[in-house]
Amino acid sequence: MSQQHISRINDVLYYIHKDISRDLPAKELADVAAYSEQHFHRIFKSVVGESIHQYIRRTRMEYAANQLMFDAGSSVLEIANKCGFNSVSSFSRAFKATFHVAPGEWRRHELEGDEKPYLRDPEVAAGYHRVSPRQLPEPKIVEVPERFAAYVRHVGYNRSIKNAWRVMKAWANAEGRDDTIQFGLHHSNPAWVELDKCRYVACIAIDKPIKVRGVVNQLVIPGGLHAVFRLTGVYGELLPQISKVLEQWLPASGFKLNSTPAYVHYHNNHFLNEDERFELDFYLPISFY
Repeated sequence: MSQQHISRINDVLYYIHKDISRDLPAKELADVAAYSEQHFHRIFKSVVGESIHQYIRRTRMEYAANQLMFDAGSSVLEIANKCGFNSVSSFSRAFKATFHVAPGEWRRHELEGDEKPYLRDPEVAAGYHRVSPRQLPEPKIVEVPERFAAYVRHVGYNRSIKNAWRVMKAWANAEGRDDTIQFGLHHSNPAWVELDKCRYVACIAIDKPIKVRGVVNQLVIPGGLHAVFRLTGVYGELLPQISKVLEQWLPASGFKLNSTPAYVHYHNNHFLNEDERFELDFYLPISFY
């Protein structure tokens, strides 16, 4: 697979994840990639491993699952509309095809601890039991600016993320770039997405564009209103803490989950530290409506 194909499809993925609730016709996405529509479909599947329609639908269903679970104030129709569906029936069919239950059943279902995919990982399960008794820190509710960053995409929420960070560090060193301001974009909720299928993006802040794009590309991390939580711990304890934010703080907060990616700003990056300790700010995108 050529670096040019990867770079152009990365542009499309960035465009999709800027706001997955808007209309995303294939022709428009093909234009972003600068391919004919027919060629675009073929290249996208070869790079990503699934068709553009499958990718968008699965991403929207993951977003819908979050909305149904954490936004009790919105109707199923309102959530369907946010995900690009005009009717409850078509939305319900798509949701059931992904999660094997109807949206209403999903909303009523209390997710038991042993049902969460991330608890099948022994180290994360141990971290879950350690952090469960802890109180969440009080968040700051702030408007944050957009952030310009170089990035590498990665599939899997596990130690394999180290590989993405090694690529970023090596690239920054070769380019003479400062690599100290580090972010991680979390596109998936591991409470219901298998860890090896969760999508993560390793980012470092940059102050000027990348001259040659390929495996390392550039994006703008969206700004806007966020709840910011200072989280600390060791490997295995981050995902359970993020789950607590979503499952405990968000439903009681009066805010709604926005459709841009959640992300972390690392002060200590456990994927790069030998002791695997982290200190970071978790940025949860929120809105009033």
